[in-house]
Amino acid sequence: MAINIDTVYQKVLALANKEQRGYVTPQEFNLFADQAQMEIFEQYFYDLNQYMRIHGNAEEYSDVIHNINEKIALFESTSSIGSGTIAATDLYRLGTVIYNGIEVEEVQQNEILYMNNSAILRPSTSRPVYVRTGETSILTYPSNIFVSCTYVRKPTKPNWSYVVVNGSAMYDPSNKADFELHPSEENELIYKILKFAGLAMKRLQFSQMAAGLETLQVQQEKQ
Repeated sequence: MAINIDTVYQKVLALANKEQRGYVTPQEFNLFADQAQMEIFEQYFYDLNQYMRIHGNAEEYSDVIHNINEKIALFESTSSIGSGTIAATDLYRLGTVIYNGIEVEEVQQNEILYMNNSAILRPSTSRPVYVRTGETSILTYPSNIFVSCTYVRKPTKPNWSYVVVNGSAMYDPSNKADFELHPSEENELIYKILKFAGLAMKRLQFSQMAAGLETLQVQQEKQ
């Protein structure tokens, strides 16, 4: 379901070169592509929070919450860990921590002292808890248990790979990395990349044109 990196680049070039608006180099494209993909990806979570406050509809293919969850599901993964660093350098958001089939409760660091001093609340293998100690690390209580977790990973950085032939960049798919977003995001990717390119080239009209197309695309998706 990946979005082909070369298809997006060729469309960006076609629009950028229209009316001699400028050329987007492979290096610039890869930089803008990564930024565009991350912006769209991070927006999923803001949109989901917004739409969770209202009821969805009964239509299977037009329920906004369902559609956003479907896009996020492409990045859901699992990892097995002990009390320490999560074995996932691409972690974006931690989901559920599990021990022996039960959900491990997250608590705050200042709660642990109180819990350890309580015979009733003291964490045990039948009621384990954990605290976040870093972006990709947790500390479990008890500390000698091994847990698994679900998480949402970050998208892989897109890469339009190329070789230089007679001074020109020629597409080399052997080392490419396609966009990992849902196919429905292709147009928005193009518009965002064009917007960034217009800002980089200091072409205000170009950037405004791309931003307008991007806004129209988003409005159509959320209607």
